[in-house]
Amino acid sequence: MEHYPVLLQESLEMLAVRADGTYVDCTAGLGGHTGAIARLLTTGKVISLDRDEESLTLARANTLECAERITFRQSAFSSLRKTLDSLGVEKVDGILADLGVSRMQLTSPERGFTLQQAGPLDMRMDRGQELTAADIVNRSTEREIARLIRELGEERGHLAEKIARALVRARPVRDTGHLAQIVASVVPRTGKLHPATRVFQALRMAVNDEPGELDELLAQAPECLARGGRWVVIAFQSLDDRKVKQVFRELGREGRAQILTKHVVKPSAKETRENPASRSAVLRALEMK
Repeated sequence: MEHYPVLLQESLEMLAVRADGTYVDCTAGLGGHTGAIARLLTTGKVISLDRDEESLTLARANTLECAERITFRQSAFSSLRKTLDSLGVEKVDGILADLGVSRMQLTSPERGFTLQQAGPLDMRMDRGQELTAADIVNRSTEREIARLIRELGEERGHLAEKIARALVRARPVRDTGHLAQIVASVVPRTGKLHPATRVFQALRMAVNDEPGELDELLAQAPECLARGGRWVVIAFQSLDDRKVKQVFRELGREGRAQILTKHVVKPSAKETRENPASRSAVLRALEMK
């Protein structure tokens, strides 16, 4: 599977990787960022985390040539401090978090993340958890579904209610193809985005408690960084980036960190041509004092 780690060079520059440093990649994905950091190390190490066991397997396979410098662990954002403690690591020199969904998840119909092909209503990043998108779509109240679509999908209120009503009436919603079809039947298509794009986003975020997990990462990461440690976050959704911006600003105001990105860093025109999925990415970075 061809893999494009988003904003790779920009991430490495902002992390200012030291050959003997200890770094955390909170989102291993297919191992692109992890491998790039590891190749810059001599005596240092990368602790590479992901909620998705399948992603970790692929990341391991993609980084075999520098495996001795990488420690992989299945771990959610909310377990960052606990995972570092289990490894006997108190502070690290850099933390990278790419908040995007991995290419493997998006291109595997059986995982239920994609609109392109019909698959089960799953959307779990950690397939060991119980809650799936099918549970939300087929068991939640119409009001709750509308709230999720409005708040997490950032869909307009009247459309969120219209979609929720259509989904409840069509129960049982069988698979992702059926879901997309129901949404498209009540939402007019405008522009390039499929009408169900925001609904899929909302369900994915709800299934994986992405807002709660990001809140935990933003709370725990500063305490895990050594003085002079760098923190780089790549966001793809305005909801996520607003939270990152707010926490970075607060750390700056408190005098605990220096913000390194006066304005967000965006992919180059060349990167967006080669990897269109990167077009909405924005990067922020800071250094702990």
